[in-house]
Amino acid sequence: MGQKSSIEWTGSTWNPVTGCVKISPGCLNCYAERMAKRLHAMGQPNYADGFRLAFHEHALDLPLKWKKPQTIFVNSMSDLFLKDVPFDFIKKVFDVMSKAHWHTFQVLTKRSERLIELNHALPWAVNIWMGVTVESKDYTHRIDDLRNSGAYIKFLSIEPLLGPLPELNLEGIDWVIAGGESGPGARPMNPDWVSDIRNQCQTARVPFFFKQWGGTRKKKAGRLLEGRTWDEMPVMLPAG
Repeated sequence: MGQKSSIEWTGSTWNPVTGCVKISPGCLNCYAERMAKRLHAMGQPNYADGFRLAFHEHALDLPLKWKKPQTIFVNSMSDLFLKDVPFDFIKKVFDVMSKAHWHTFQVLTKRSERLIELNHALPWAVNIWMGVTVESKDYTHRIDDLRNSGAYIKFLSIEPLLGPLPELNLEGIDWVIAGGESGPGARPMNPDWVSDIRNQCQTARVPFFFKQWGGTRKKKAGRLLEGRTWDEMPVMLPAG
C-alpha cells in the first residue's frame, strides 16, 4: 500500500483508501482508474473490487513503520474527502500523519467543500500539506476553500490543465504544481497557459513546479518549460 512513487513532486505513496468517483472534467481520463483496473486484473487483493471505494485498515499504520523521513502523497488512488469516506476514518488518517512527524504528507482533493466542512475538527500538524486540484477557471473556488483551511502548507495541483487561468489569487498559497494530461485520450495543453501560471507564481513569489507536458507519449514530451525544468518546492516547516 506504500511504495516509491514515479510522481515527480513526491517520494512515496500511501493508500489507506482506494477507489473514487468522477466529479469534474479533470477526472475524465483518470490515471488512478486505469491503474486500479490493471491491478485488479493482476489479482492485487487491495483492488479486488477494481476502482470501487475501499478502506484498508491494515495500511493505516504503515508510515509509522517507515523510519527514514520521506515525502508521502496520501491516497494517490482515491480522494480522502469523498462524501462516502466516514469522518472517523479521515480522522484516523490525520492522527497517523500527526504521529509520524518525521514525514511530510501531501493530501490532495477535488472536494474542497467537504474539506472546509471538516476543517475545524482535523488536527492540522505542520507536516501535513493540503492541496486542491484546479483544472480550469470553473474550479478556482476550490482555492478559496483551501485558503480558509487550517493547513500550514497549502498547494495547488493544476493538472490536468484544461484551459487558461488568468488572474489567479495566490494569496496564502505556498506552492503551485502544473502539468498536462497524459495517457490515452490526453487533452492538449497550450504552452501559453503554463507560462502564464509560472509568471503569476513568480510575481507572487510562490514556488512553481512544472510536472509534465503530458500527451500520449509523456516521456518524449518531457518536462522542460522554456528550456529548463521547474522543480521549486515550498519551505519545509520544522516538525513540532
